[in-house]
Amino acid sequence: MLIDRFGRPVTNLRISLTRDCNFRCFFCHREGQTSMDGHEMTPEEVERLVRIASRLGVRKVKLTGGEPTVREDITEIVRRVKPYVLDLSMTTNGSRLRELARPLAEAGLDRVNVSLHSLREDVYKKITGVDMLGTVLEGIEEAVKYLSPVKLNMTVMRGLNDDEIWDMVEFAAKTGTVLQLIELEAPREFTETRFFKKYFYPLKPVEEKLERLAVETRERRMHRRKKYFVPTDHGIAEVEVVRSMHNTVFCANCTRLRVTSDGKFKTCLLRRNDTVDFLTAMRKGADDRELVEIFKKAVLMREPYWK
Repeated sequence: MLIDRFGRPVTNLRISLTRDCNFRCFFCHREGQTSMDGHEMTPEEVERLVRIASRLGVRKVKLTGGEPTVREDITEIVRRVKPYVLDLSMTTNGSRLRELARPLAEAGLDRVNVSLHSLREDVYKKITGVDMLGTVLEGIEEAVKYLSPVKLNMTVMRGLNDDEIWDMVEFAAKTGTVLQLIELEAPREFTETRFFKKYFYPLKPVEEKLERLAVETRERRMHRRKKYFVPTDHGIAEVEVVRSMHNTVFCANCTRLRVTSDGKFKTCLLRRNDTVDFLTAMRKGADDRELVEIFKKAVLMREPYWK
């Protein structure tokens, strides 16, 4: 197992497969990847990376983008990666889940996070830039049949969807999904911008209300995030709250290392100039030992953003 200078083990990889996306969400952070140097990783390269990572203690992998399902080889990537990890998940906008949920599950995908920022068509279109709410809801319904759990990622934004939080809690209970309420994230230098001040919605009061209502509360090891089990008209809803802004506990318990779609380790979503290129070495014939050293270098660069 690899442990960084702050005593944090790296047990999770978050791998971006592409910067391409068929949505245009206006607040998208593109997983912190600001540019594209060269080509996307091939399925064979993704597999090799995960194989090496698994020998170093990585047990969980999340596939992200852009939108990972726009890659025509997405099921091949899932099939290649799954043998090396205990938990393989994906974050998606849900636009292709209607046809891909079953093939992805059969290929080895365990669970999925679907971005669902609103249940109102006009708000959904304003946020995502596309008129596909119905398609995504059908995809969620299909995903529930084959993947578990199905999590709904709702980035809560002031004046846009903050009045839908409790509707979304009810929807999660009704559909048998898990709701993740997420604060808008931004580097320090952006927190004073007009954009951030306009849309940032603090979730601490919401979390306090969830705690009062919950019939059960659990704590996840990752980020020490809490899971609240809340009674609704449709049964118990499972709700998580992701409050990363100015949250020292969140950063102190981060076990994740990011990978960009063009083959670089990235130590933190919010940092700049923190990438370590491994794909160039891989394509020049580096053996596994050389790649392990690059991996170790990236881990030693990790540093809590909020501390």
